[in-house]
Amino acid sequence: MTRVHTWIVGSGGLLGAAATREVQRRGHRVHTSTIPWSDNALAEEALLQHCTAFFDSFEDGVWNVIWAAGAGVNGTSAAQFAQENDLIRTVLARVEALTPGRADNGTLFLASSAGGVYAGAPGAPHHEGTQPMPLGDYGIAKLEAESISSEFGERTGINVVIGRFANLYGPGQNLAKPQGLISHLCRGYLMASPVSIYVPMDTLRDYLYVSDAAEMVADTLAMAATQRLSPTIKIFASGGAVTIGSILGACRTVFRRRPNVVLAASPLAALQGRDLRLHSTVWPHIDRRTHRTLPAGIASTLFATRQALAVGR
Repeated sequence: MTRVHTWIVGSGGLLGAAATREVQRRGHRVHTSTIPWSDNALAEEALLQHCTAFFDSFEDGVWNVIWAAGAGVNGTSAAQFAQENDLIRTVLARVEALTPGRADNGTLFLASSAGGVYAGAPGAPHHEGTQPMPLGDYGIAKLEAESISSEFGERTGINVVIGRFANLYGPGQNLAKPQGLISHLCRGYLMASPVSIYVPMDTLRDYLYVSDAAEMVADTLAMAATQRLSPTIKIFASGGAVTIGSILGACRTVFRRRPNVVLAASPLAALQGRDLRLHSTVWPHIDRRTHRTLPAGIASTLFATRQALAVGR
């Protein structure tokens, strides 16, 4: 049996941690890295060292690099996004230098954001043929990262899959980041603190539970290992959409009380699309699965948030 070697950049994040667990469950030999992201120079040095160590650790077999890192959110400066993308460009140059003769065995998976790239696009539900229309630096930076990755694949012949993800939620959300409505609602319930909402209640979003997303990523990597692909964009989503009002209703069912929310105004609201329904038309067999229901996902997120905050209720 061919051994599969997988390096996951961003293994401490929401998607990266779930993907790590899933590919380990499937028998991959997994490499993860602790990166000092707050210092760009040190981050670059660490990433290049880990990249070299990863490829030095095996001589043959299937290999994957999953890039699931990225600290930027709506409101992050263009300069910070440029630094993040420079890191991607630098690491991929090192991958290229280390993989002569190995291109046929490798896949790069880049995690991108459907919400970022389609924020201003009309005509939902959006699919892979929808023309991207970002509304801010976040979406623009995601498209730049996609371009860097696609050019890498075209230049090297290495498989490249770009995953445009719906709103991910579940255990492991970084509560220090101003994103992840469901996790913040769970935290607000546990800490008895209000959560500000900046978009209308009828705003539509596709919410994908993170372990479902990780299974879809692992299925994609397994498929990619059996064929040669041109750089391919795929939307990873549940295929359903809910309003913000429906999320609050589901939270009320799970919490057994009304979520403590405050309707507020923010300039960042202008960067949020009103209707982000999604429908993937690429590799539809990857999407044929039973997704975790929203109430069940909220309950799991609440349990994990309670443990993370060491709050009993």
